[in-house]
Amino acid sequence: MTAMLTGKVALVTGAGSGIGRATAKVMAREGARLAISDVNVEGLERTASALRAGGTEVLAVTCDVTDEQAVAGMFEQIMGRFGRLHCAHNNAGVEGTYARLADTTVENLDLTYSVNLKGVFLCLREELKHMLESGGGAIVNTASIAGIEGARNLPAYVASKHACLGLTRTTALEYASRGIRVNAVCPGPIKTPMMDNIVASKPGLEGPMTQAVPMRRLGEPEEIAEAVAWLCSDRASYVTGHGMVIDGGMTAGS
Repeated sequence: MTAMLTGKVALVTGAGSGIGRATAKVMAREGARLAISDVNVEGLERTASALRAGGTEVLAVTCDVTDEQAVAGMFEQIMGRFGRLHCAHNNAGVEGTYARLADTTVENLDLTYSVNLKGVFLCLREELKHMLESGGGAIVNTASIAGIEGARNLPAYVASKHACLGLTRTTALEYASRGIRVNAVCPGPIKTPMMDNIVASKPGLEGPMTQAVPMRRLGEPEEIAEAVAWLCSDRASYVTGHGMVIDGGMTAGS
């Protein structure tokens, strides 16, 4: 069977670690040429080096997705290198401070929203512009199961991921007739640096969290990456406006 993304140019933000790095590797395996970005220069270069070692053409761009000019500049580089963009995974995100709402600072709220919502918005706007010029494409945003239900001690994160899903669905409606599909993945607890930060902030959390998953384990970044690659491919040609839950059954009883 032909690889899902053969001949396509893909962008992955937040590619320096975790789900972003895993997605870049899966997309490379599926034949894509890649643009990857992150604010973490060291992590970004590790991802780029691994991809190049496997023979993938890669453009690595250090980019703060909250900076409008930086995002515009990143897309200028992508267009200059590849000429077009077929698919994108808007994955850059932060978890924010682990605290109840009354103890959450405005600074934490602003940072979390700036990355998790404004960053997605800025990338979406550029992706839509370039995909419209070249006849269509597919976009996947990283939301969370925290975008479909509440989660204690992460109020800013939960609110930002609900907003991300709303933005995904609205954009999907606006561009469905113009050849652009827009979806989201909603991971449960996944073994990533973000999860490490949450667990480190509250010792003893990982055990109960694992027990809350019917599969009795945390997910692997690659399990999310496989879904992202499929949603970006033509095999998902009738899927848009969807928030795909990938959580080991955690929300099945909700």
